[in-house]
Amino acid sequence: MAETVREIERKYEAGDSADAPPLPDLSGVAGVASVADQEPAELDAVYYDTADHRLAAAGITLRRRTGGTDAGWHLKLPVAPGTRDEIRAPLSPDVPRTLAALVRSRTRHARLTPLVRIVSRREVHLLLDEHGGVLAEASTDEVTADRLTDGGRTAHWTEFELELGKDTDPGFLDTVEPHLRAAGLRPSQAPSKLSRALTETDPEPAGRGKRKRRRAGPGKPTAGEHVLAYVRAQAEAVVTGDLDVRRDVDDSVHQMRVATRRLRSAFRTFGKVLDREVTDPIGAELKWLAGELGVDRDREVLSARLRARVDEVPDTLVLGPVRARLRRWAAARHAGARKRLVSVLDSERYLTLLDTLDALLADPPLLPAAADTPRRTIAKAVLRDYRRLARRLESALATEAGPARDTALHEARKAAKRVRYAAEAAKPALGKPAKRFARRMKSVQSLLGEHQDSVMAREALRALAIQAHAAGESTYTLGLLHGREEALAAAYERELPDVWEKASAKRHRTALRG
Repeated sequence: MAETVREIERKYEAGDSADAPPLPDLSGVAGVASVADQEPAELDAVYYDTADHRLAAAGITLRRRTGGTDAGWHLKLPVAPGTRDEIRAPLSPDVPRTLAALVRSRTRHARLTPLVRIVSRREVHLLLDEHGGVLAEASTDEVTADRLTDGGRTAHWTEFELELGKDTDPGFLDTVEPHLRAAGLRPSQAPSKLSRALTETDPEPAGRGKRKRRRAGPGKPTAGEHVLAYVRAQAEAVVTGDLDVRRDVDDSVHQMRVATRRLRSAFRTFGKVLDREVTDPIGAELKWLAGELGVDRDREVLSARLRARVDEVPDTLVLGPVRARLRRWAAARHAGARKRLVSVLDSERYLTLLDTLDALLADPPLLPAAADTPRRTIAKAVLRDYRRLARRLESALATEAGPARDTALHEARKAAKRVRYAAEAAKPALGKPAKRFARRMKSVQSLLGEHQDSVMAREALRALAIQAHAAGESTYTLGLLHGREEALAAAYERELPDVWEKASAKRHRTALRG
């Protein structure tokens, strides 16, 4: 079984002196009651990656380490500067399947092979509080790194680590740092041992045998560069979200789904910048992926809504086993959902989609408008989407109440979401006007979303009532809830014209144009 440990640490190296200074006495640090020296240990780790270093490029490390108290396989995932999640698995000859699966969105079909071997002689000093609890571990590592590919080179250095104890306030690191700096240490420029090892054992170090990149001129970014930056960020969010979904991180499915929707929306909104003959097929695959991600999410939201509605009803009006039926309904709908979702993420169709996104970013299908200034091109794209929303919403409001209007309002909701995403994508180019416009479009989208949730709740309640009736149960409460949802939908529809008028005021569009 793999376990996850949150690791918060800072790395230090010697200053300008040739010889690394010894770790200073830290017994005088505020809060430290004593320092316990541990027996030196030799740690032998082999780091694995793809041939083109895909994990290292994402700040991820995968190693097999012997020695010390935590021998085994370690997958380190960046959380924030100085903070990583370390997922551990027992020692085995080959990369554990569980860890390989977690990084599949990075590695795809590429093999994980040994890249670097790092041997460290480590001296550890435990900084203890007055109760004997570990505030932090201060360690000195004498490191030898051997590159196992590209002809093999070796590097040596000494580094110092300060790793926070399990329950210690992160501010303790700031308390210790002045003592380390006073001893001639400075924060390391390398975020990890592997990062430094790759740099120092590179067979073609920077500045030798490599072409220098031409520096960009003083001109401002083009519309194409702006759009590609946004697309790249969303594609990265999909890949990162994959790992979080596999780890079952809270809200990860929703966040990954949002990234797929933003990508698809960007391809459609900025069709004057990126050729839609190329992006439309990718958009179709993104729609498929969003649909797969949304199955469990939509059911979860609907189940929570129905449970909340039942809780609002006085006990005297809850007739029959309504809550039990809801629980069975929700359980049946969620059965096997996670297993199904992981199978989607392991599918050839999904991995091919990720490869296609990489290929698009490597060789983008830019159209002539991509060379224009962002303000002109981006603002026009956002306002095109806005006009599309306006037409859909006006048509929906003119439709007679009933299923046809519900469908029209749902289409307007999707259009509102697209305008919001477009305005959010425009923020770097258009600044505050785009931010304000996105916020106003979100208010329209949210109200339309509440209406659609009510429509879906009524459909579910009707299906539940049919089941309850067939089982000889009372359907009174389910009918009562259906009526309340109808009343809510009508209230949303009455509120919509006022919300739309405030959000779509002409002055907002004028500000967006600049």
